[in-house]
Amino acid sequence: MQDQYRKIENPIILFDGICNLCNSSVQWIIKKDNKTSFRFASIQSKAGISLLSECGLTKNQLYSIVLIENNSYRDKSDAIIQICVLIGGIWKLAKIFLIIPKVVRDLLYDYIAKNRYKWFGKRKTCMLPNEDVLSLFL
Repeated sequence: MQDQYRKIENPIILFDGICNLCNSSVQWIIKKDNKTSFRFASIQSKAGISLLSECGLTKNQLYSIVLIENNSYRDKSDAIIQICVLIGGIWKLAKIFLIIPKVVRDLLYDYIAKNRYKWFGKRKTCMLPNEDVLSLFL
């Protein structure tokens, strides 16, 4: 990670800032994250592009959520499961989905990701967080 992001000890979630499904998911995570442990960046932002690059990914090839934690990253279904585990409580039970082979989980993930704009729509610009949660965004 670049020096400015190495200092961030919190898990970072990279998401598609123009995707309605992705934005709704981020809002859901913020509501469930009682410890405010997550930080967020859209893949279209300067921070998001920089972090993707550090992971060896580009925003052009990415239609996945990415979770950066402990100087490594997880994407697709692995990211979603780990986010649920980190939220805690009943959501930790999402770990049970790890018994399904990653290739199968990611096939479902890819199907939803490829159709997300058609099913849920997209915005013309990235979401602008309100002042209550602005500090959570990079």
